[in-house]
Amino acid sequence: MSDEQTTDLRAAAAELHAAGLCVLPIKADGSKGPAVRSWTPFKSERSTPADHDAWFGGGRPGGIAVIYGGVSGAIEMLEFEGLAVREGVLDEVTEVMDASGLGDVWATIRNGWATESPSGGIHYRVRVDGAPVPPNVKLASRLAREEEYTAEERQRVAEKPGTRIVRVLVETRGEGGYGLVEPSGGTVHASGRPYLRIAGGPGTIPTIPADEMAAVRSVCRMFDALPKAETPKSAPKSNRPPLPGGGLRPGEDFEQRASWAEILDGVFRPIRSVGGTTYWGWADGARGPKATTGRDQAADRLYVFTTSSEFQAEVPYTKFGAYALLKHGSDHKAAAAELRRRGFGSEPERRRLTPARPVEAWSDGSAALDPAYEPEEGEAPERHLQAVPSRPELDITNEADGIDGILALMAAGRLPDLYKRSTGPCWVHKDDLGDPVVHQLATDNLRAYLADHVTTYTVKRDAEGVPTEARELLMPKSCGTLLGRKDWPLPPLRGIITSPVVRPDGTLVTAPGYDPATGLFLAPRVPVRRLQPTVTTESLDRAKEIVLGQVLADFPWVAASDRAHFMAALLTPILRPFFHGPTPMTVITATAPGSGKSLLKDLLAHCYGVADTAWPENDTELRKSITTQLYTTGSPVVAFDNLPNGYILRSSVLSALLTGETWGDRILGATGKVTMRNDRVWVATGNGLRTSADNGRRVMWVRLDPDCPNPDQRDGFTVGDLRPWLRGNASTLVAALVTLVRSWLAAGAPRIRTRKGDYSEWATLMAGLLGYLDVHGFNADQGNALDQDDELAEWTAFLEMWDEQLGRDPVPVGKVVAGVPDHVPRLRDGEAPSGKQLGLWLKSRAGRYFGSHKVVRVYDSHKKQNLWRVEVHADRGTGTHEA
Repeated sequence: MSDEQTTDLRAAAAELHAAGLCVLPIKADGSKGPAVRSWTPFKSERSTPADHDAWFGGGRPGGIAVIYGGVSGAIEMLEFEGLAVREGVLDEVTEVMDASGLGDVWATIRNGWATESPSGGIHYRVRVDGAPVPPNVKLASRLAREEEYTAEERQRVAEKPGTRIVRVLVETRGEGGYGLVEPSGGTVHASGRPYLRIAGGPGTIPTIPADEMAAVRSVCRMFDALPKAETPKSAPKSNRPPLPGGGLRPGEDFEQRASWAEILDGVFRPIRSVGGTTYWGWADGARGPKATTGRDQAADRLYVFTTSSEFQAEVPYTKFGAYALLKHGSDHKAAAAELRRRGFGSEPERRRLTPARPVEAWSDGSAALDPAYEPEEGEAPERHLQAVPSRPELDITNEADGIDGILALMAAGRLPDLYKRSTGPCWVHKDDLGDPVVHQLATDNLRAYLADHVTTYTVKRDAEGVPTEARELLMPKSCGTLLGRKDWPLPPLRGIITSPVVRPDGTLVTAPGYDPATGLFLAPRVPVRRLQPTVTTESLDRAKEIVLGQVLADFPWVAASDRAHFMAALLTPILRPFFHGPTPMTVITATAPGSGKSLLKDLLAHCYGVADTAWPENDTELRKSITTQLYTTGSPVVAFDNLPNGYILRSSVLSALLTGETWGDRILGATGKVTMRNDRVWVATGNGLRTSADNGRRVMWVRLDPDCPNPDQRDGFTVGDLRPWLRGNASTLVAALVTLVRSWLAAGAPRIRTRKGDYSEWATLMAGLLGYLDVHGFNADQGNALDQDDELAEWTAFLEMWDEQLGRDPVPVGKVVAGVPDHVPRLRDGEAPSGKQLGLWLKSRAGRYFGSHKVVRVYDSHKKQNLWRVEVHADRGTGTHEA
C-alpha cells in the first residue's frame, strides 16, 4: 500500500484482532512507548474489542502496535533496519537464501505481511509452527562509523575511550516483544513519517515450520559484523616468539597451506561466495547455510552459526583451531604433533622421554614394580621411568597449561577411580576390615595419584634450541590450585552402597563400581550373586523361607511388630535411593543380655557392613561422631552399640539427625562447612532402652524377650549358630533380600498409605513391601509407646490423676501440688518440684496431649495469675469421636 492508506486506528485494530493478533496502543510523543499504565497483562491475554474502543475511539492521536509471541498465535517479526536496507544487507540475504535452498521460504515470508518503517526498514511477520516463539534477539549488527555518531555517542566515547557504538542491522520481535504497525504515523515516530504496508496484511501472515524459521535466522546472523573475541582453543595465539633458525611451527605452516574445503570436508560444503565471503551448509545437503569463511580477508576465520555442530557457535576459528577441534578434540598439542608427522612445520624434532619400565600399578598413590617384568639371571632389578603407552602424556612446562590439561583429562574420563563431592576430588578404598572408605584428596594425595596415572613432563631446549622432554611431576602448588576450585569435571560421588540397590526409576544397581545413573559406588560387602531375569513364585518363596523361615525364625520377638520393624531395617539399604526423606532410628532392646541384639546387628553387618561407634558423653561429641560417619565411612548402617542398661535416648542433636534429609557440619581441621546426605540406617542397641518424649516418635522399636534365665545358653536354632552360618551364607542372604524387593517391584511396588510424620514416605513404602511379603505388625506398636517413653508415661499418669482428683475446673499450681502429690512429675534426683518449677513445666507443655489428656492455661485477670485445667480429647484415644 501507499502513504494514502487509512489512518483509522479503530478499523486497523479490528483487522488485527480478526487475524488473532493482540493489539496495543502507542503514545503519540515519538517515544514509541505503550499508551497504557502497564502492558504486561497483554503479554499473556489478548486485548479485547472493548479495549480497542477505549483506546482508539474518537479519533484520538496515537499509534498501534502488535504484541508478538504466543498471545498473538505464535507470531514473530523479522525486522531489517533502514540502515540494512540502504547498505544492501537485505539484498545479500535474499541472494544467500536463494543459493542455500531457502528461496521459496524467503519468498513466502517477503510476500506475506510486510511493512515499511518510517526509517526505511522492512518488517516481515511469520507464524512459527512446531515450537514456541523465541524472545527478542539481535541477529546482525555492526560497529558504527565515526561519522555516524550522534552528539551523545561522541560524548560517551570521549568520556570512555574504547566504548563500542553499535548499529543494529537485523533483529526479531518475539515472545514478550511488540512492534508498531501501519497506519501509525504523525508524531508517533520521531521522524513524523508513517508506517506503510507494502505487501499482504494481517490475514496473509505465512505459517513457517520452526526448523525453517531457525534456518532463516541463521542466515541473518551470518551478516553480523561485530568483532568476535577469539579464544585460545579456537584461535591459538599467533604472536609466539619465532623458533630458532627461522623455523615454522606446524600450526603456522598449516594456516598458510591448508584450504577450508580440505578442513571442513565431510562437515560442511560451500554453498555460495559473495565477495570474499563463502557460505557453507551441511555436507549432506540439508537446507540452509550454517557457517561462513572469508568475512575478513586480513584474518580469515570460520564462523559457525548452528549449535548442532562440534564448533562453538559464533566464535572465530582459525584453520588450525578448526582442524584441532575436528580431528583431536581441541587438543592443540596432539594436533600439532599430527601435522608435524604429515610434514607441516620445520621445528626440530623433539627428544622424547626414554622408554622405561613402570614402577608399579596404582594402589594408594605410591609406585611399585611392574609384575610383568622379570630380570635376567644375575641381573639386579632396576627401576627407571617409562612413558606408558596406555597412560596419557601431558606437557606441564607451563603451569597454567598443565592445570588445563589435568582438567581436560578429568573431563575426558581418563583419570580412573577419581570422583568428586562438594569438598573436592576423592577416591574410594577399603580399610583393613574390608569396609569402604571415602578419602578426600589433599595436595600430596593428588600429586601421588597423578604420578601413577599421567606421564607429565616439561620441555626444555638445549644449547642448539632442540626441544627435549624431561619427566616431571606436577608441582604441589599446581595440585593445590586444582583442589582449590569450586568444581571439577569428575563423576559426582553421591554415596557408597554395599549391596544391590534400587534406582529411583525402579531398576537395579548390580555391577560393582561406579554407577553413572545414580552417582553411587557399589563396593559389595559380599559377592553379588547373578540374578535371574525375572522373579518366579518359587524364587520368592525360597527367599522368604531363607529370611523369615530360617534367619529370623528363632529370635524372641516380643510382638509381630518387632520382627516387622527389623525386616524394615534389613530392607531399607536396598531401597534407600528409591525414596526421599529421612528414616527413623531402629532401636534394638532386650530384657536381658544374651537375648540376640548383637546377632541382629551382625545380620546387618554381614549383609551391608556396619560402622560401629560408641554413644558419646554429650551432644557436642555426638555431633562430631555423626559427621565423621557420614563424611568418611561408606557403610550404609551406623550403630550406636551397647548403650548403658536402661539408658534414655534424650538428645536434641539426635532429634535433628533423625528428621533431616541432610546433615551439615564443620569438618575437623577445616574452616568451611559441608552438607552431606543423611542416607544411613541408624541403629542403637542396649538393654531396657527408653526414649524421651522428643525422640519417641523418631524410633522404630525392635524388642526381644527370651523369657528365660541365661538366654545365651539357648540352642536348637533353625540355622544353628548364626555367625558361622552368616560367614558362609551372607551372599545368599543378600540375594534373598534383593529377590524380595525385586518381586515387590515386579508386582508394581504396591504401597500402603501410612502416616508417620517426617517418615511417611518411607513408612508408606515399607508398609506396602512388608504387606506384600505377608509380614504383619509394621507400625502396629504405637499404643505401646507409653511403655518405652518415661516422660510420656509420667505425664500421662499425672494428668489422668489430676482429672480424677481435681476435676476440670481451673486451679492454681499450688492446689495441683497439694491435690496429687504422689503423681506430680519428679526432678531428676527424684524430689518433687516446687510450685514455681511445676508452673514452668506446665507452660512448656500447655496444649500438648499426653495420651488423651492435655493441660490448658487459664489466666485469672482478677488475681493476676495463671490457673490450670485438664481437657480430654473427644475420642479418648479410641480413634472414634464420642457424642
